[in-house]
Amino acid sequence: MTKKNVKLGVFLAGTGHHVASWRHPHAIPNATMNLNYFKNLAQTAEKGLFDLLFLADSLSVSTDSHPNILTRFEPLTLLSYLSAFTSKIGLIATASTTYEEPFHVARKFASLDHISAGRVGWNVVTTSLSSTASNFNQTKHLEHSERYKRATEFVEVVKELWDSWEDDTLVINKETGQFIDESKFHEINHKGDFFSVRGPLNVCRSPQGQPVIVQAGSSSAGQILAAKHAEIVFTAQENKNDAIKFYQHLKGQMPTYHRDQTSLNIMPGLFPIVGATEKEAQEKYETLQELIVPEIGLSILGRYFGEVDFANIPLDTPFVDIKLPEQVDGIQSKHDLIIKRATNEHMTLRQAYQWIAGSRGHHIAIGTPTQIADKIEDWVASGAADGFNIMPALLPDSLNDFVQFVIPELQERGIFRTQYESNTLRGNLGLKNPVNQFEK
Repeated sequence: MTKKNVKLGVFLAGTGHHVASWRHPHAIPNATMNLNYFKNLAQTAEKGLFDLLFLADSLSVSTDSHPNILTRFEPLTLLSYLSAFTSKIGLIATASTTYEEPFHVARKFASLDHISAGRVGWNVVTTSLSSTASNFNQTKHLEHSERYKRATEFVEVVKELWDSWEDDTLVINKETGQFIDESKFHEINHKGDFFSVRGPLNVCRSPQGQPVIVQAGSSSAGQILAAKHAEIVFTAQENKNDAIKFYQHLKGQMPTYHRDQTSLNIMPGLFPIVGATEKEAQEKYETLQELIVPEIGLSILGRYFGEVDFANIPLDTPFVDIKLPEQVDGIQSKHDLIIKRATNEHMTLRQAYQWIAGSRGHHIAIGTPTQIADKIEDWVASGAADGFNIMPALLPDSLNDFVQFVIPELQERGIFRTQYESNTLRGNLGLKNPVNQFEK
């Protein structure tokens, strides 16, 4: 059987993905606003031949927000900077379909795709935090189903705008005075339930044809959006069997929208703790876990359950004994994931907040480089993933460990590249440039 190449992204988040990483002795105090720090991380990831860097984003913060979120660069601005210090690695930024406009998003991502010579992707999010509304002159946050209806139309408008210039629209003939071929320059004249947009875009067609579409929601509505439009899906899958079911269900929906299943890469989050021995790796993990402040862990857990005040519940209470809402107007898939694992493993409230605060519900892999590589190879070979979005617990240490020790293991097995195949993100992911919908 031909071995399948693993796709790898790296989730860059301040001092690391672990909620208490900022308290670790190795953490850099001003990491979230340190350009040189992010430049070094990006160059380390490119040295490790990762497919892409991923920057999440939020548009609302409070005193109990993760320090990585409280203050951080706007993603496209930071990636514009990092594009000057890298040449191959993909650059994924998050932008909200609930609190932005299609023309702005289309223009910003097309511009960065030109600046980076074809390495950009847009992580499409609908924004789950209801408190965001008050930062955007709104009194009410759109409910879940409406956010996804808006998101679907939003993505369609952005893709139309990206196609409003055909590949050879620019003529620039100084002798004849013709700057563009007007027959290849299109008004889109979109009129829908949420948007009315004339177009065309004021940025010519990008090096990839269109930036890569990324999506991170795993709810039913999120999966429909992904099946229609996504080329990468980031998802939280805590165990392999659930990951296989998700993979099959999502890819199984793609033919409905006349899409080939190979045009989508499903990349669950992976939270690796690498040690020379299994004991050393476990000690690294426990060191971070012990740094979690209970009040912060409970607050993070509470975000997935609406109005539940976990602070007033004894920490040794079995999680199944706590009265919880069946539905929330937030990240429904994460809500369901927490309940399922906490119930199956008979967790206490303390164990639940430590787990979710540390890894945000993503799969934790603790062990030697060989053991981590075994897990990655097994999940991909079993049809649970096309690759992983690596979520380093502590930066830069965890990323350095992965690049130095795990990447060579994957290369030795013939399941990860030894050099970049292309200069563009699409090229390295094995994705074709999309056909322009206005071409005759």
